[in-house]
Amino acid sequence: MPSTRRFRDRLAVSFEVNGSPASLEIAARWTLADVLRDELGLKGTHVGCEHGVCGACTVLLDGEPVRSCLLLGVQADGCRIRTIEDLATGEELHPLQRAFRDHHALQCGFCTPGFLMLATGLLEREPDATEQRMRAVLSSNLCRCTGYAPIVAAVRAAQLELSP
Repeated sequence: MPSTRRFRDRLAVSFEVNGSPASLEIAARWTLADVLRDELGLKGTHVGCEHGVCGACTVLLDGEPVRSCLLLGVQADGCRIRTIEDLATGEELHPLQRAFRDHHALQCGFCTPGFLMLATGLLEREPDATEQRMRAVLSSNLCRCTGYAPIVAAVRAAQLELSP
């Protein structure tokens, strides 16, 4: 387990964010969402309920979807973190982002980063996930606008595009 060093009221942490190393001194009480948004300027990670219910703050931690509002930043020490900012390559959208656009799987857009990271984690771990499995996984995030059918259709379309 990585060690942390004390600096006044902060702890030194190091992790990889979207493929780049990051070393910071952070307050022990800051959530990973706080660190990503306020210290690293990665505003794509949205904070909704701050109780881990809505999923808007979902990021990938060592390849697994996590609620960044529930995880302390110091717990990410030594980990690999991926946020929504890592999906597109320049102007080129990731297949999931294109599918969300093409299938009208986003409306207000607040929940979209969380859904995209949740779906990315699912398709990377389970490229052959069934529609039933997709529905089960995606049901852990909340969306008030789309009714979920377009979200499932978008993830299925991206899965077909990503499969060899």
